[in-house]
Amino acid sequence: MQRRYVSVAVVTVLLGALLVLAPDVLLIIFAGLLFAVFLHSGGDWIARKSGLPHGIGVGTFALALVLFLVGAVLAFAPEMVTQFDELSRQVPEAAGSVREHIEAYAWGERLLERISPEGLLSNGGRSAAATAVSSTFGALGNVVIIVFIGLYGAIAPSAYRNGLVALIAPTLRPRATEVLDRLGQTLRNWLTAQLMAMAVVGILTGGGLWLLGIPLAFMLGLIAALLAFIPNIGPVLAAIPAVLLAIPDGLTTTLLVIAVYVAVQTIESYVITPLIQQEKVSLPPALIISAQLLLGVLFGLIGLALATPIAAVLMTLIQEVYVRDYLDREELAEKPEEFAPER
Repeated sequence: MQRRYVSVAVVTVLLGALLVLAPDVLLIIFAGLLFAVFLHSGGDWIARKSGLPHGIGVGTFALALVLFLVGAVLAFAPEMVTQFDELSRQVPEAAGSVREHIEAYAWGERLLERISPEGLLSNGGRSAAATAVSSTFGALGNVVIIVFIGLYGAIAPSAYRNGLVALIAPTLRPRATEVLDRLGQTLRNWLTAQLMAMAVVGILTGGGLWLLGIPLAFMLGLIAALLAFIPNIGPVLAAIPAVLLAIPDGLTTTLLVIAVYVAVQTIESYVITPLIQQEKVSLPPALIISAQLLLGVLFGLIGLALATPIAAVLMTLIQEVYVRDYLDREELAEKPEEFAPER
């Protein structure tokens, strides 16, 4: 019995030490595991349909994914580059138009005086630019690490799972394996729902903007789909360039663009996601926002992007280990006796 507690304590201490000493490493590993779940699910589907070994199924799925991305780039790259250049040109023009409207008011002129662009050319600004460049190269390196973790984890998931389970006492290993499988299923459910929701958001947003005659509808729809990976905050960020492009066309067009984003977000939040996530992962909105706020402040953009799946994993872990294995098995003898009423 003592070895069971010691083994759990050792694993908990190791994870806690890594969380304190190198929290960014844990986030990169978690992102790699999420990518591994994606590759494993696709490879497993191919293996079951074709009868191929699992490893070959994962390789086939990864190759098909690469070919799809290359084909998409070759097919849409010219238009995407053109639209991106046009977007980068029109957004500053729209922002300048907004500035002119603000300057027409006395309070607006005082507000703009407080926002001085000279700070961008100061030493602090140059230091921030250098940090941004180094962070970019660091981000590229992190992407490579995530890809390799995903590939190795998808090809031979049992090897890493068995290695982790081996740190637990033998009497707890069957339950530890069950909990890990449950966590993997949670991530698969969340990822499936998220990818489908992102696709719907991109199609609806791009189509709605196209019907309104907003330029660069395809690019704006793609931005909305990608930023939909970050719930609640992503749609707000995605709407900013579209609103800026609509401002020169008048108040009516601007309000219609805002209505498109609000309608798409409403459909995604109250229709698409609930339908997709039936009997799957379901997290309270307040918990999602709290997790995004906490991880975003602590770890920046990567923490913000991974906040929801991390919250889903933690909720599942708490439900399986703390509630089911501890609280729900409380013996009657362990319950405190009720106090007798005073005479």
